[in-house]
Amino acid sequence: MCIFCKIIEKEIPAEIVFEDEEILAFKDARPLAPVHILIIPKKHIASIDNLEDTDALLMGKLIVAARTLARKFDISEKGYRLLIRVGEWGGQEVPHIHLHLIGGAQLYEEIRLV
Repeated sequence: MCIFCKIIEKEIPAEIVFEDEEILAFKDARPLAPVHILIIPKKHIASIDNLEDTDALLMGKLIVAARTLARKFDISEKGYRLLIRVGEWGGQEVPHIHLHLIGGAQLYEEIRLV
């Protein structure tokens, strides 16, 4: 069982900021900005590469949850970043789809291509 599945099952503590039947959102343990929340489906899907067509609605719900949380944490007016990493070269560290909601400060990070 992956670490995010253990958080979903409440076997590992996390600062949960949103939960419904399909989605869980919690503060990132290593935040990159004042607001850094991970939004995950409760259904285990290893990465974007493993999505089925039937998961489209679930992925849309992750984005809607991100919008709702951006408003709740008062970062929507000035803007924020949504990020999904895919696979080793994409920087994905946990094999469970997760959407990063990052904001609360000016974000300057560049993506460097090798």
